Amino acid sequence: MLTLNEVNEKYFDVLREIGNIGAGNATTAIANMLGLRIDMSVPEVAFLPVEELGSAIGAEDEIIVGIMLGVEGDIDGSMMFLMDMQSAHHIVNKLMMRPDDYCEPFDEMDLSAIKEIGNIIAGSYLSALSGLTNLTIVPSVPFVAVDMAAAILSVPAVQFGIFGDNALMINTEFSDDLGIRGHFILMPEEDSYAKILTALGIPI
Repeated sequence: MLTLNEVNEKYFDVLREIGNIGAGNATTAIANMLGLRIDMSVPEVAFLPVEELGSAIGAEDEIIVGIMLGVEGDIDGSMMFLMDMQSAHHIVNKLMMRPDDYCEPFDEMDLSAIKEIGNIIAGSYLSALSGLTNLTIVPSVPFVAVDMAAAILSVPAVQFGIFGDNALMINTEFSDDLGIRGHFILMPEEDSYAKILTALGIPI
């Protein structure tokens, strides 16, 4: 079974490339959806133990929006896309053609829009991973939560703890007139690391 250090050494650069391609695809998809020109920062990629995710993202008591999905097919695991409230309101207001300063609590239509954004972003990253590995990777129906970061991040730690102890975190900033900060987290099961390496032709 691969350790965290072995994964880091063997294909960290590949994971960064997946992050770059996935974030680029997501940026294009979001720009098309919003009808805007959106730039993207170079993604920051890190491998972290699941218990360190909370402190890596920010204050545990900060209210954030989390979009959670399962990953099935040739690899199994879970994935999340997290946004701070300012970013979430900004992108929803753009979709709903509201003023930028609108910040009422999200209603069902808003949450449905956030779920669709999650579908697009998750699909972009999974398409990048699938394209590089030729593996079949299918996301489940997304679930949206608006809660404290600690509460949202406790879900993958408990629910998906059976898949492994480590997570791939990709931090990306999308910018138009106001930056949209996003954290993408992928947690494959331990066996899936070996499948990805094998598919990429990297000896394990």
